Amino acid sequence: MSDADEVVLDGSMSKTLHSGLRVLEVLCAHGGGMTITEIADAVGVHRTVAHRLLRTLEAHRLLRRDRAKLFHLGAGLVPLAEPVERDLRAAALPLLEDLADRVSATAHLVVQEDAGRVRALLVVEPRNASAHIAFRPGQLDAIDRGSAGMAILAGQPPRPGERDEIGTARARGYAVSYSEVVPSVHGVSAPVPSRADGVPMSVGVSVFDVGDVETLGGAVVDAAQQLARVVG
Repeated sequence: MSDADEVVLDGSMSKTLHSGLRVLEVLCAHGGGMTITEIADAVGVHRTVAHRLLRTLEAHRLLRRDRAKLFHLGAGLVPLAEPVERDLRAAALPLLEDLADRVSATAHLVVQEDAGRVRALLVVEPRNASAHIAFRPGQLDAIDRGSAGMAILAGQPPRPGERDEIGTARARGYAVSYSEVVPSVHGVSAPVPSRADGVPMSVGVSVFDVGDVETLGGAVVDAAQQLARVVG
């Protein structure tokens, strides 16, 4: 399910803008070039409507066409995305680099998107590992699946019907998962202590072999606490 599949339009929202944003989301999820017809079908609009949306987005350099007339995401998206949580990403980057190299695993900063989902804001791969997990920033996942989301929930008051694993994470300070977001991959994440008005987030690592889970747990807890001190 894509980011916008859960968006319910009401009278206060723009259907045209919604469709344009869906074009960008569809291309992002597809990962390659798409024809007008493919995009129209994916967004659920007539081909004529899709053509107008694509031409407008192309004029703003948010899309580009290749020689085969396939549409791709455009370079104009880069300066739009760069300022997103710039200070937080700048503060977290050296901490995640240190964490990734210390445990030879991919480290990530994940923030709560809404009540039911989390988004990977920053992903850092280790520089000293022969093999590691790779995934892109921006990935959206259910908040109660995977260590990153469970860690965020563990940093909040208990919810009725929450998973037992979240209570366990709350008690020991970090969450552990296996094969919930990426098949055959372990996740170990800790909530970042924050002010009441701060964005809920977690710091974690993704590994093929969890090994000494207490060592990994201690490392992500330490990184999460360091980030909390840096961002206040």
